[in-house]
Formats: sequence, structure tokens, C-alpha cells
Amino acid sequence: MLTIGQLAAHAGVSTKAIRVYHAKGLLPEPERDASGYRRYDAQAIIDLTRIVTLAQAGVPLARIPDVLNADTEKDTAEQIDRIDTELRNHIRRLQQRRTRLRHLDQPDRLCLPAEAIEYMERLRAIGLSERHEHAIRDGFILSYAVAPDITRSILPTRTALLDDEEYVAMLRGYDDAIDWSPDDPRLDQLAAAAARLTQRMTMASDLPSFDRVPHETIEILTGHLGIDCPAWERLDELLTRRLTDQAHVPR
Repeated sequence: MLTIGQLAAHAGVSTKAIRVYHAKGLLPEPERDASGYRRYDAQAIIDLTRIVTLAQAGVPLARIPDVLNADTEKDTAEQIDRIDTELRNHIRRLQQRRTRLRHLDQPDRLCLPAEAIEYMERLRAIGLSERHEHAIRDGFILSYAVAPDITRSILPTRTALLDDEEYVAMLRGYDDAIDWSPDDPRLDQLAAAAARLTQRMTMASDLPSFDRVPHETIEILTGHLGIDCPAWERLDELLTRRLTDQAHVPR
């Protein structure tokens, strides 16, 4: 007969592990002898060895009884297959976590889907300031959070515009204007160019209708510039005025 320490040594585990197996009902707990010690027989070594083998193979403790108590080899194989599937799914989730962990220092990769990451990589080639790039990135993060379907539908058009020289020039113009005074006369010229571009884009646009978008969602999306820039706020005012005037011009 063996003490718990001797049993643990034979199986290559700690006495604490054996007590856990007792508590979870995996290993029968023997009667104590007259001195109050548990005494284990050869069957305990066999049972413990099987438990340890399954546990080290990755079988969750809660599933070990299903494997040990299977009636046939087929039942055992089915239990193992199910556990193997669970382990593969768990491994996939862990790999996804590792990927996200490696991208913690790249917020665009961390928070955006693949198509938006591709857009940001193409945008980076334009050579905008880091502040401007980050504002665009954060705008995508926001829009995917509050209006993902609309964002996915407009992204192909936004991506195609990166091949439009007038649009790229507008992006660079806004980039230059970040540090301008809101009274800078160049803002009026930039607003006029932005109005022409907006009108052209609107006429050729295949964008979805925004009629059913909740008003509060539109407020969130349009109210976030991403940069505290008085010049951009002034640009918005000038652009809105020009677009309003154009809308009332008789055709």
C-alpha cells in the first residue's frame, strides 16, 4: 500500500494535484488507515496514470470522466474527436489574440477590418501628416463602431478616390491648412475647390441613401474632426455655405 506522496512520485505529479483529482471526483479517495493516512493500491496508480496522461494531452479535467467511462472504443474515439475540435478552436482563438497583441502598437491594424487597413496603407503613400492620418484612422474606427454597414458600403468609393488627383490634392490642402489661422484667406480658395469636388462626387456618386440613418448617428459622425483645428472648422462653414448657394442656383 502506498502513501499519497509515494503515489504522486510514481505518477510524476504533486500531492496537491492528487487532492484536486479527488475533489473533482476523478480519482476515488481511499479509506484512511488507523493512523489517519490514505493508503493507495496498484489500481490507484493505474487510474492516476490514465488521468495524468489525458490531462497532459490537453483534455479538460471536466471531460476526463467522459473519456474514462466510455463504453466502447468508438465512444472513446468520439469523445477524443470532440475534445480535439474544442482544443483546435481554443488554439485558433489564442492565435487570434496573439495577432491582436502584436498589433497593439499599430492602432489601425488593431481596430480596423482588412479593407480599411488596405485603405490606410494606400493613404499613407500620399504623405499626409501623422496628425491627419490618425484623424482619418480614428474616423474609420468611429464609423465602423456606429455605422458599420454604411462604412463598408462607402469604403470602395473612398478607396477609388485615392486615384483621383483632385481628391488627393484636396487631402493635401486640408493637411496644409491644419496650422492655418481661421482668418487665412487661402481657406476661401480651398473651400471653393472642395465645393467643386463635392459637387462632382455627388453627381457621379453611387453611395447609399442616408435617409434611414438615425439623426444621432449622423451627428456623431459629422461632429468628429479628429483634430482640434479652428481652420478646419472655418473650412466646414465656408464649404457648407458654398454648397447651400450652389443648391439654390437655378439650372
